[in-house]
Amino acid sequence: MCAETSPGTGSAPEQWLRAELFALKAYPATHPPAGVLRLDAMESPWSWPEALSAAWRERLATVPINRYPDPEARQLRGALRRALGIPERWELLLGNGSDEILQWLMAAVAGPGGRVLSPEPGFAMYRILAEAAGAHYCGVPLRTDFQLDAEALRAALQRECPALTLLALPHNPTGALLPLAELRGLIEAAPGLVVLDEAYMAFSGVDHLPLLDDYRNVLVLRTLSKLGLAGLRLGFLIGAPAALTQIAKLRLPYNLGALTQAAAELVAEHYDTFLSRAEALCEAREALHSLLAELDGVEVWPSAGNFLLLRVDVGRVEVLWEQLLSRGVLVKCLHGGHPALCGCLRVTVGSPQENAIFLRSLGECLAGRETA
Repeated sequence: MCAETSPGTGSAPEQWLRAELFALKAYPATHPPAGVLRLDAMESPWSWPEALSAAWRERLATVPINRYPDPEARQLRGALRRALGIPERWELLLGNGSDEILQWLMAAVAGPGGRVLSPEPGFAMYRILAEAAGAHYCGVPLRTDFQLDAEALRAALQRECPALTLLALPHNPTGALLPLAELRGLIEAAPGLVVLDEAYMAFSGVDHLPLLDDYRNVLVLRTLSKLGLAGLRLGFLIGAPAALTQIAKLRLPYNLGALTQAAAELVAEHYDTFLSRAEALCEAREALHSLLAELDGVEVWPSAGNFLLLRVDVGRVEVLWEQLLSRGVLVKCLHGGHPALCGCLRVTVGSPQENAIFLRSLGECLAGRETA
């Protein structure tokens, strides 16, 4: 029986929240001040070409925003299918960014008491969403060289028997990939569903979609955020229709706005333009990696993403991050987020001009020069 309370009195609202919520740490998303060079969030450094922007404005003007959008996003799904060459035998489920789809997967596959497994350090939202769903999260350590540890993952799969295994390929924050033979071995050893998170696939040149034909326990997760749509939020899950139909029951009605659908359709129609920009970023990544490797006091790892992980002296990393920001350059400070990431920064690969600014600023900071 509920305790009696007087009108207008009672427990504070936060006392009714689940106890597990208080133990969670929110994802540290930030919005930097204007004028800062943003190299912290793996966004595209380029705005759209003017001709494409004009076409976008023209198309958005025709969208009836007084009406609800298509809840199934049928035109957009068709456009994505054509652009990415997704066979008709596989279904697409669209979400408001990949994070929303991951939230569905946690609820649909793991749920309270279930087990979720992923390499760690990794994308922080995997753990946050798993624990928010009441699931047990198992992080499997990377190797000391920041490569994915297939042997440790296989052992953890046998030990933990996870309902859901998440593999980011390339991995975030290291940019590492798994050799195909090792990946196949892990999929075959997995007792549950394996989701291949290909958020950075456009920069790796490795497409795991064919694995859907070989394994019934695999789904592929992708996004358009890294190609130039970070502000619109669009992720999509690819896999067997029977599975996606059930997962779609967790999707809120009209989860994708009409403006997002219209803009993403245009991107799909001009997908080659965005892929060519991804190729340019890969060239810039390799150039930036080479120049960082020449700097004294900097250790940098190869990457198949649009970012690079680097390590500096542990005692200087936080001061160095602040000094870069004082010069108008924002990178991601990973120090303190996980023991393996002590002294680590992650930098998004920008345009050649932006990379030059970052390198000059980093060199000045390492040399101990004051800002002008």
